[in-house]
Amino acid sequence: MKLLEFEAKDIFRAFNLPTPLGNVAKTPEEAKTRAREIGKPVAVKAQVFAGKRGKAGGIKFANTPDEAGNAAREILAMRINDLPVEAVLVEEKLDIQQEIYLGITVDRTERKYVVIGSSAGGMSIEELAVRSPEKIVKMYVDPLLGFQTYEAREMAIAMGFRGKMLNTLTSMILSLWSVADSYDAELTEINPLILTKEGRLLAADARLNVDDSALYRHKKLTDGLRREPVEQNAREKLAAEHDMAYVELDGDIACICNGAGLTMATLDAVALHGGKASTFLDLGGGADAERVKKGIEIALMYPKVKAVLVNIMGGITRCDEVAKGIVAAREEKGLSIPTVIRMVGTNEEQGQEILSKAGIPFLKTMEEAAERVVQLTKEVS
Repeated sequence: MKLLEFEAKDIFRAFNLPTPLGNVAKTPEEAKTRAREIGKPVAVKAQVFAGKRGKAGGIKFANTPDEAGNAAREILAMRINDLPVEAVLVEEKLDIQQEIYLGITVDRTERKYVVIGSSAGGMSIEELAVRSPEKIVKMYVDPLLGFQTYEAREMAIAMGFRGKMLNTLTSMILSLWSVADSYDAELTEINPLILTKEGRLLAADARLNVDDSALYRHKKLTDGLRREPVEQNAREKLAAEHDMAYVELDGDIACICNGAGLTMATLDAVALHGGKASTFLDLGGGADAERVKKGIEIALMYPKVKAVLVNIMGGITRCDEVAKGIVAAREEKGLSIPTVIRMVGTNEEQGQEILSKAGIPFLKTMEEAAERVVQLTKEVS
């Protein structure tokens, strides 16, 4: 369960993590009122489940209440990453001396929480890891002992802080750990944590994702934040309605498979041959022709898709049904971009015969299929 920035900040403040003065607004008039209450220049920030909102124009600065109202009007009319903006956060504009990164997530390889800090905040931790890996400080949390005060202090020292600011940052790291521990967080982060020219440390942004499997322990939170899943775009909602696992990525090859493990392996095979997946789409077990057709239709809705790779391991899923769905997608939905099929398993020969009659080629190994779809994608690029 993802929380919006203002929701996460409400929790942060309860754990003694200071945030800028501000409040949420859902109309331009409310934004003007919030700015008037603050009484100084403000930042007007889109509240939406999407990253890089600043680059998308979702953060604007205003010197007067009227400017704040106009900024809110523009932002509330936007869609960021195909998601509507339904509220803005109006906060005091900060006089920044330094941007810092603090975050806590789960390292699934180590099977532990990991606390991450850097004196160079303001960019995503992934970008920072590429540009300046030496500036990242990591510390794993012992699952039995939890995160200790001396560890937080060592981390703050490694980030370059001394004196009074060392003690302040140590306390904030411990408070962020308390948030993660108390709310079963998959991820919580402050990026950026701002050191102002007046010497204040403030969480200028806030992110908190709660593990869905632990929501039964947080009834007060889920009841208080009951809402429609606006964090999903139209394609994600459609896939969810049909019980398909669907994730959008940055590449241009849609991978449609049956089973999460096979889908992940297919993404890896595409990457191994120099391609990048645009879509993780798991049809699930027992997919019939209609479900296959619908899966392809959803994948084709994503503008980044330049080619489709269908990789099916037939068990309870029958290859002849898959083949019928592929043929129907081509005939009814205009499947005209390069498409590579690999099917093995139940009714494999019947499925291949259906594809052959329709003039649709197929391959027998995942490696061949991945190599072929990457080649075709490069040809149409």
